[in-house]
Amino acid sequence: MARPIWTGSITFGLVSIPIEMYMAVHERTVHFHMVTKDGGCRLRRKLVCPDTGKEYDFNQTAKGVEVGPGDYALVDQREIDRLKPEKGRSMEIVQFIEPHAIDPVFFDRVYYLRPGKDAAKPYRLLVAAMSESGKCALGRFVMRERQYMVLIRTLEDELVLHTLHYSDEVDPMDEGVAASMSKVKVSAAEQRMAGELIKSMTRPLHMEEFKDEFREQLQALVDAKTHGKQLAHAPEQKERSIKGTVNLMEALRKSLAAGSSAKSAGPHHVRHPVSKARGKAR
Repeated sequence: MARPIWTGSITFGLVSIPIEMYMAVHERTVHFHMVTKDGGCRLRRKLVCPDTGKEYDFNQTAKGVEVGPGDYALVDQREIDRLKPEKGRSMEIVQFIEPHAIDPVFFDRVYYLRPGKDAAKPYRLLVAAMSESGKCALGRFVMRERQYMVLIRTLEDELVLHTLHYSDEVDPMDEGVAASMSKVKVSAAEQRMAGELIKSMTRPLHMEEFKDEFREQLQALVDAKTHGKQLAHAPEQKERSIKGTVNLMEALRKSLAAGSSAKSAGPHHVRHPVSKARGKAR
């Protein structure tokens, strides 16, 4: 069983509930290392002064913040340590909010919160009370010498925690774009047809249908090379060309027609929602 990355207690009012925090997401990717051409040696990076070419050991370094071109303010580690938040085992709930009160742009990482030793009943009580109220909890705690702002919500019979970005970490939207969009006129017919297209493409969500096709193919390539096999190269798919001028109504009509054809063909002929095109990133 996985080990908790943080243990402590959720506190709200005078109530304290021992909990354990576990990773909820493990990102999967293929990791590459820099090696020699023949793969016989893994290479390492060095700490080198670009002006003199002199190499330095880690114990010869200091922490510095660039305050100007080539000008750094040096900060001693002991000065940093004095400012670090006090370590604790308390996750304080500061208020309860509506689920839509925080925009998803503020969400960072996600974790599962599970009851600690002899905490099943108070944990169950909090889950039941939050589920009945329809509210989420906004809290804060310290982990690994960093102070976090968090959102706690219920998922079935458990608690899920999202670490949040602070407001000054999220860039504001471009007011110029909003101003220019307010001048763009959309007809009632275009909006109605777009609504019909959205309705036709709305269906139950099954997350397991979505796969990282590039990662799976890359892993298959690595596995084949590990076992001395060769993979057949799939033919390159041409990127769909997009004309500079688009007839919006015509595009909507064709999209609706294509959706109707896919539905009539049956579920086995519906295209995968993730495009397999390998076009250039934009």
